[in-house]
Amino acid sequence: MHPEDAEIRAVYAEYLAGWNAHSAARQAATLADDADVVGFDGTQHHGRLQFAADLRRIFADHAPPPYAGTVRSVRAMGEETAVLTAIAGMPAPDGTLHPDLVAVHTVVLVKDGRRWKIGVFAATPALRSAPADAVAVLAAEFAG
Repeated sequence: MHPEDAEIRAVYAEYLAGWNAHSAARQAATLADDADVVGFDGTQHHGRLQFAADLRRIFADHAPPPYAGTVRSVRAMGEETAVLTAIAGMPAPDGTLHPDLVAVHTVVLVKDGRRWKIGVFAATPALRSAPADAVAVLAAEFAG
């Protein structure tokens, strides 16, 4: 377990909360200035400001479903770098978790002064290769 596990997990939770609130500013606030983000569909964003601008356009066009994530691990990669991996998903319109909307999130976090920020965020579609227990946990979150 990483010595700052709770703080790192909180940054990831806030990133998802920003998406769920359809707030580009809130989501972008979790990123380092020079962050790189690769979305579920392969869309790439470089830098916190570009990411925020791109997300504002997405949220202006439609209201995407919420995300929920289950953190699988947080590992130290040095004193000021950590890697978080999670399984995440979005519910179908009826509230059930559709297996095609499950992704693996790989997040590299860097220490920015005393705060952790996301330096790299990659969402990789898990499709049907997601572990069954992870899908079950996410499904329970959506049902609850």
